[in-house]
Amino acid sequence: MKRQPSLPSGNRVEARVAWLLVTPALLGLFLFVALPFVLAVLISLTNLRLGAPLPLEFVGLRQYLRILSDPAFLRALLNNSLFALMVVPVQTALALALALLVNRKLRGMVVFRTLFFMPVVFPLSLVSVVWILIFAPGAHGTMNAVLQWLSFGSWHARDFLRDPHFALPAIMLTSIWQGTGFQMVILLAGLQSIPQQLYDAAQIDGANAWRRFWNITLPQLRNPLTFVVIVTSILSFRVFDQVRVMTQGGPANASTTVIFEAVRSAFDRAEVAQGSAMTVVFFILVLTLTLLLRRVFKQEGEVS
Repeated sequence: MKRQPSLPSGNRVEARVAWLLVTPALLGLFLFVALPFVLAVLISLTNLRLGAPLPLEFVGLRQYLRILSDPAFLRALLNNSLFALMVVPVQTALALALALLVNRKLRGMVVFRTLFFMPVVFPLSLVSVVWILIFAPGAHGTMNAVLQWLSFGSWHARDFLRDPHFALPAIMLTSIWQGTGFQMVILLAGLQSIPQQLYDAAQIDGANAWRRFWNITLPQLRNPLTFVVIVTSILSFRVFDQVRVMTQGGPANASTTVIFEAVRSAFDRAEVAQGSAMTVVFFILVLTLTLLLRRVFKQEGEVS
């Protein structure tokens, strides 16, 4: 039997250094992703409830059957899907438009970049409080006043956050305003990495601005756009802070989400096993969505 040739000493040193560098990341993934997920799966198969006198028992898939027949959880799944279907394309398109706008070499453009990015650095709880004031009921609320002015007085003042038809759209608008700057920065970096020679050659060939955008800008932004869509989709299913602060999932579960239902079940009602089952379903849903998006977009090169 042939003996496998050993690595040269230089390669062995590089391999050890590589493992040394990736060890903190692997440890973090194990401690904060893999281990919590395994514990959540184990807890979801029991009847664990904080403060209950009943002994801990293995109940199998009973918690999953409970949540899949729970109207509040099913409504949360629907709300998360609607949220993602609306927020992801709108936020991506708006971020691309802003990136194209601030990519121009004009005086004072740094100020506009800062202003557009500023909402990202604010805590979501603070942003939610600000938007509560904007959506305040009555004619003195900012949103009602603006809509009444735009409609020449025909708009009737509403309580957006307590209206089942407007509660979820109000949270969508808040999330789009807060998160667009993050996607804008990523797409702006992608725009600035496109070689100027491509645009010069296209202009010499007589291509107008639209054809340059369609044939040069969009293909060159394939990877940044894919990254933005995947990250925004994941964040759309993780929405929690806005719901907790602005609507508490109401009215009548009109704005509840999966994470909000899991937190409410585990901490408000002390049903830890049921909350764990919700998080397991959420994890599988987000993982499936991520793999599906990666397959659909099929990036050129690797995505970090």
